[in-house]
Parts: sequence; C-alpha cells; structure tokens
Amino acid sequence: MKKGASFFSFAQDIDLKEAMSKMAAAGYDGVELVLGSIGEITMDTPDKDLERIKTMAEDFGLEIPSVGTWLLWDYNIVSPDAEEREYCRVVLRKQLDIAAALGADTILAVPGYCGSNFVSGKPLVSYDDAYERAKETFSIVAEHAEKVKVNIGLENVWNKFLLSPLEMRNLIDEIGSDYVGAYFDVGNIMYIGYPQHWIEILGSRIKKIHFCDYRCSQAGLGAFVDLMAGDVPFKEVMKSLKKIGYDDYITYEMLPNYADYPYQSLISGIHSLNTILEEAE
Repeated sequence: MKKGASFFSFAQDIDLKEAMSKMAAAGYDGVELVLGSIGEITMDTPDKDLERIKTMAEDFGLEIPSVGTWLLWDYNIVSPDAEEREYCRVVLRKQLDIAAALGADTILAVPGYCGSNFVSGKPLVSYDDAYERAKETFSIVAEHAEKVKVNIGLENVWNKFLLSPLEMRNLIDEIGSDYVGAYFDVGNIMYIGYPQHWIEILGSRIKKIHFCDYRCSQAGLGAFVDLMAGDVPFKEVMKSLKKIGYDDYITYEMLPNYADYPYQSLISGIHSLNTILEEAE
C-alpha cells in the first residue's frame, strides 16, 4: 500500500509548493489535494494552473491519488433547497474534472448532512429525505464520473447520516455505479462503531482509506490525536483491509492542531504509519 498525506490537514490557503516539499521529504508517496473557496484550487482555477500543480507534484515525486473539497460543508447535498442541491452537483462535476486534470482516480465527497456541529445556520434535514436526496444526486453525478473515469468516494463524516455500514452499503448498491463507492475514514467511525466491521461490510466498495486516530475517553474534535495515541485498532484494521484485498492508498489526515507548525503532525505521523503498514506485511 502507498502512503498519502491529505491537504484537509492544512488551512485552505496553504502554499502548495512548500507543503508538497515537506510531504515529499517526509516520505509520502502522494498527496490528496482539496478544492476550496480560497487557495490555489478553487472553482475558478484555470486548466493551465491545474497542469502546473500536477507538474509540481511530479517534480517532487508525488502522485495525486484523490481530490477532496471543503465546499460540500458550505453547501449541503441533501438540503431542502433544490437550488442548493443543484449547486452541489455543479461542485461535484467540477471536482471530478479537477481530479481528472490532476491525474487522480477518486474524489472524496461528503454525502450530505442531516445536521452537523461543524455547520451553523443550516436547517435540519429529515433522515429519510437525506437518504433519497443523496441517492438522487449521486445517481445523476455518476454519469459524469463514468465519463471522466474518476471514482466518487462517499466519506463517513460526523454528519448524523449514514450511521451504519449496512446503510452506506445499501446506498452505494442502490446508486448502482462502479464509479460510486466509499471513502472510509477509520478514525471518524470510532464514536459510533468499529472500523474493522465497516471495512469488511463495505468490502470492494471502498475506493480509498483515510487514517487518523481517535481517543474515545475524550469528546469532540479534541479527541482526534496523533496516530497510535488513540483507540483505533490498527492491527484489526489492517487484517480487515487484507481480508477484502485492499491495496490502494492509505492517506493520513489530521486536523491542523499545530497552528504554529502546520506540517508537524504529518511529518511525525509518517513514522507511525510506516510501523502500522510494515507490521501488517
């Protein structure tokens, strides 16, 4: 498996060149870039700049396996507002195009939220409506994913929605596209379940994996800690990944907790990531 570093770990306006140089020096194989409202990758970034960013990564010896976006927190895929839902589809198609231009094979998508502690000023969405609206949007956008040959990975996030691996599996199966699957985060799931169970239930539907760690005796965002400092059962996770035949990127994502040292968590985390992967061999 290859090791990736996620730009969700940084502020949106992080200097891409500097960050890539740090990640390459630390020993990562690839980086997950992120579409935002500010920074070097936005909805208005021209193709020539995307080509420059792709070349920059190549010059550092880095691949770009996936592309995320901050915008699907600002706009809710399952909103009761039809115009907002349509704009989310615009974002997803743009995200797919950006991923294709950068050479990535997967995008990370928040599958909407019934409610979220991260977002204020948004109406609550009933669970059943959220399910049907998510299915509708991803069924529509799957056509574009198939066209550009880029996967859509639905991530398990703290969105008070898709709280069971059976639900996520069923939603993916009902959408019915080989280009729509799961982007599974082993740390995000710790407050409601066990990552090894989710991995084996989702199986081949998993397109990409996020690694982070979570300390269950704490609460909230402060419970996300450096790798091996929390309660994620990484040995069981690796057994389950091996069982389903997963052999793609493990991308380390950490909240930007080190304000004065934005790269530190990922630089120090590569050693833990190496240990986890090497012991699993």
